[in-house]
Amino acid sequence: MKTGIFIPCFIDQLYPATGHSMVKVLRKAGIEPTYNPSQTCCGQIAFNNGYWDEAKCLGEKFIKDFLEYDYVVGPSASCIGMVKNYYPKMFYNSAWHNENNYLSKKTYELTDFLVNLLKKPDLGAQFEARVTFHDSCTALREYGLKDEPRILLSYVKGLDLIEMNESDVCCGFGGTFSLKHEPISTAMAEQKVQNALYTDAEYIVSTEASCLMHLDAYIKKHRLPIKTLHIVDLLAIGLA
Repeated sequence: MKTGIFIPCFIDQLYPATGHSMVKVLRKAGIEPTYNPSQTCCGQIAFNNGYWDEAKCLGEKFIKDFLEYDYVVGPSASCIGMVKNYYPKMFYNSAWHNENNYLSKKTYELTDFLVNLLKKPDLGAQFEARVTFHDSCTALREYGLKDEPRILLSYVKGLDLIEMNESDVCCGFGGTFSLKHEPISTAMAEQKVQNALYTDAEYIVSTEASCLMHLDAYIKKHRLPIKTLHIVDLLAIGLA
C-alpha cells in the first residue's frame, strides 16, 4: 500500500512536529508513509477568499503530486475536505476531471483512515491526562468527522475524555474570519475555552491545527490553566 502524506500549510509552517507525529502514528499502524517534497498548499485559503483561478492552479499541482499513491492521508479534515468537496466542483468537466475523481476517493483525514480504512483504532497509546474534544466546523460539517477521533481517544490508556458543552460550536477562527471580525472571533474563542475549563480538562484536543492555534492564543493571553494538543501529537506522544 503506497501511502503519501500531505502536510498542510499551518502544520508545515507552524507545527512541523505534528507532521512527524503523523509519520510515527502511521508506522505504528503498519504503514510506511512517503513524503513528496514538491507538495505545496491544497489551495483552500485562496479558494475561500475568492481567488479561484489561483486555487485551481494549486489544485492541479496537488493532483499531480499525489495521483501516483494508493492513498493520501493528511492531519487536517479542513484541507482534506477541500480536496474531497471542492476539487470536484473546480475540475468538473475539465482536463483533470477523471484524475481528480480518482484522487478524491482515496484521500483521507488521518483519524478516518485509521478507524474506517485500516480498522486499527487501538495503537497501544498511553496518555495520562483529562482531555476534552473540540469538533471543528470543517471536520464536522464538510468532512463528516465526529466519532472517529473519539474512538481513537477511547483506546488511549490513562486518558479521561470529558465532553464539553457545545463541542460542535465554532471556535471563532474560520480562516480570515478571525482577521475580518476580530471582536466576534475573540468572543467565540472565549466561549469555547470557558466550556472546556468547566470540564476541568488539562487539554483541548482537536483534529485541526488552525483551531488549536486560535484557542491557544486566547489561552496564553489570559494565562488560563489549560493547553491545546493536536490528536496526532497526543497519539504519538503516548505510543508504547
